[in-house]
Amino acid sequence: MSASPRDPSRRNENSRRAILEAAMSLVCELGYDNVSIEAIARRACVGKQTIYRWWPSKGAVILEAATQSLDPVVVFPDSGDLQADLRLQLTGIIDLVTTTGFGAAYCGVIAACQSDPVLQRGVHEQVIEPNIKGFRARAVLAQERGEIRADADVATLRDMLYGVIEYRMFHDMPLDHAYIDAVLEIAFRGVR
Repeated sequence: MSASPRDPSRRNENSRRAILEAAMSLVCELGYDNVSIEAIARRACVGKQTIYRWWPSKGAVILEAATQSLDPVVVFPDSGDLQADLRLQLTGIIDLVTTTGFGAAYCGVIAACQSDPVLQRGVHEQVIEPNIKGFRARAVLAQERGEIRADADVATLRDMLYGVIEYRMFHDMPLDHAYIDAVLEIAFRGVR
């Protein structure tokens, strides 16, 4: 059985990397809505057919590019102190959102999801579901160790911590380390 055209194993890695870098740089320069497949192809020095062979839409290209930049900061550390570990992760996410094109790319992708169920499924599979699983695993370990109460509602804790970042990001409100410290302080009063 041959691999499908969108199979990542069939991609030329240099072209793939160039496309993803072009997508992110264009989002930073022009904003999500002003980026086109044609512009990405031109910047990456590839044909648009190459992009369409590997991704179904502009949103899918930008989602993959944004997710790659998110990957290093969403790893759940384990120092034995869940609050400190979450602070490290959440401030890393804030730094990514505020100092790179990730924030603009992610906001654009989320807006595009409203009319693109395939992209919405991609966001869920590539961003939301891994976060849910990773957070749950780390929180269960924290409960077993006594870092937080055994009956703590970890799903609601997760939604509060990550939801507040998205809320502020989508409403163009300031995001900084002091804000995360305040959110963590309030949240952890309820789970310790």
